[in-house]
Amino acid sequence: MSPARARAGPRRPRRKDLSVNDTRFGVFLSPHRDNGLITDSAQAAESSGFDFATVQDHPYVPDFLDPYVLISHLAARTSTLRFLTDVANLPLRPAPLLAKTAASLDVLSRGRFDLGLGGGRSWPQIAGLGGPTWTPGQTVNAIDEAITVLRAMWEPRPSVTFPGTTYSLDAVATGPAPVHPVGIWLGASGPRMLDLLGRRADGWIAPLATPFETKPAAQDAIDAAARAAGRSPRDIRRVIQLVGSVTGSTAPVDLPLSGPNGRPVHANPDQWARIIAHFVTEQRFDAVNLVPERETPDQISLFGEHVIPAARRLVADQSRAA
Repeated sequence: MSPARARAGPRRPRRKDLSVNDTRFGVFLSPHRDNGLITDSAQAAESSGFDFATVQDHPYVPDFLDPYVLISHLAARTSTLRFLTDVANLPLRPAPLLAKTAASLDVLSRGRFDLGLGGGRSWPQIAGLGGPTWTPGQTVNAIDEAITVLRAMWEPRPSVTFPGTTYSLDAVATGPAPVHPVGIWLGASGPRMLDLLGRRADGWIAPLATPFETKPAAQDAIDAAARAAGRSPRDIRRVIQLVGSVTGSTAPVDLPLSGPNGRPVHANPDQWARIIAHFVTEQRFDAVNLVPERETPDQISLFGEHVIPAARRLVADQSRAA
């Protein structure tokens, strides 16, 4: 039931029409049970200018809270902050049930939930919880089918029948319907996953596990797959995840263009703005997810109040000059 593999397409040029409001900013919130400041951190993110927060889904980690319960808790204590799973563990979250979970969160948050989706990597731990062990090809097929199932179950119809390989549904009742069209973002790095993303997904969460130097080629692969499927690459949002802290240092900071994506950035607000502007204007990301080294409300507020405005101004200035 998978569409044909996409063909290669032309390279996408640098973006020249960014507005100051195009770039979105998020913060990665740890679901660790000892993170007693997580509610304060989410509220600090909202009040200081962040657009969204992300939460990881690793149910086999003993001290991690369930991300969907946590997001429901945080959504009830915020009013504008959006939430995104980073990313849902599909082998342990069957697509029909995940559809209901996502729709329920969207209803309870009044339209503030989107679904980041991944195929899972920790196969021994997944198997230990009774989950399947998929080959890379099976993983791509499962995510492809999951996208079909999720979107079908969010439509205003009484039931869904789907004769898939991973998911086989026979007149399964739908509902509740989400408040808004829930976006499906993929955490993708391999060629087949990037191809699927370009053909079918709403956004890309660039994995921390992939080096910085692989991002441009991944962007091109997404663009090519989108064009081959008759889509505009501009319709796919892309988020770069950056680990680090805001400091008061004036020491020079190099742009993180190679090496591990998880290497921390230690920079002052102006330096952070320059780094973010590079990823937005040169590498065509339109969202930045801060992964704080020290997840405290003060550090999050510092980024929101000083880095985000500086980055928006610099992106706007560079866009006008392009």
